[in-house]
Amino acid sequence: MHYKLLVSKYTSIKQLLNSHLIKILSTNTYIVEKVHIKVGKNHLYKDRDESSILYISSVALQLSKSQNRKTMELASAIASDLSRTCGDVFSIQIVPPGCIHFELTHLKLATWLQSLAVGSLGGEREQGEDEETINAPYPMSNSLFAVQYAHARCCSLVLLAHREGLIKLREPVPNTSPDFWSVISPNPLPWLNCDGRLRLNHPDERHLIAELVQVVDNIECPDISGSVKWEKVALSLSQAFENFWSNCRIWGEVKISSPELAQARLGLLMATQSVLRFVLEENLGIVAPLEL
Repeated sequence: MHYKLLVSKYTSIKQLLNSHLIKILSTNTYIVEKVHIKVGKNHLYKDRDESSILYISSVALQLSKSQNRKTMELASAIASDLSRTCGDVFSIQIVPPGCIHFELTHLKLATWLQSLAVGSLGGEREQGEDEETINAPYPMSNSLFAVQYAHARCCSLVLLAHREGLIKLREPVPNTSPDFWSVISPNPLPWLNCDGRLRLNHPDERHLIAELVQVVDNIECPDISGSVKWEKVALSLSQAFENFWSNCRIWGEVKISSPELAQARLGLLMATQSVLRFVLEENLGIVAPLEL
């Protein structure tokens, strides 16, 4: 299935959603007073259910009293306006007593995964920038070595897929870990089936996707990034990868009978490598090796 990659300056799903919310609240005519609206930082959070990417906002609960409006009425008004601006990105529902639920659509999740798989998370670093930090000796713990191993494993599996013709990369991979993969085919990767639904439905696939969404939120949302325990985050992500790799096969029967599923799983490997690289190099200040 072909689809257009939706370009956004926001890599974080939470940051993207929050930007839509703030824009609506700052400009809409249904707000009673034309004043700066103070929304608490904790009005938006990601739900723990991994069957979908779901965010819940309590913004209507926070604002209804100051706006002198019934909570459900205010929530419906906000949701209606948001449906017009980002209804193709989120399925929006109102849940009593006035929470707004935002479920990421399968198409948007596919384009988000594609951008992680073939893009550079956090923007490209200028040559030489932070080079001393990245290459400086670091007192390695066994746990961080496990994260480096997961990163190197992702790289080796992607390169193996290239050698075997399951995917085709544009250029030889450099001796250091790539910022992104340049994929010639399939492009885009076949994330969606013929019904427009995500192919990746195994519990370990969904858990890894949920981990990726949460880690990128941690990276790019200023309200929480300062308090993140990055070693714990890296370990959780690397463990999610290990569970995925143990239970979601790419080669053998899957490659033969379901090549598009195998390619989508390779895309998930690329996305995981991209996020692991960023956390290792930018947040932990250690090397993200191509091989060990």
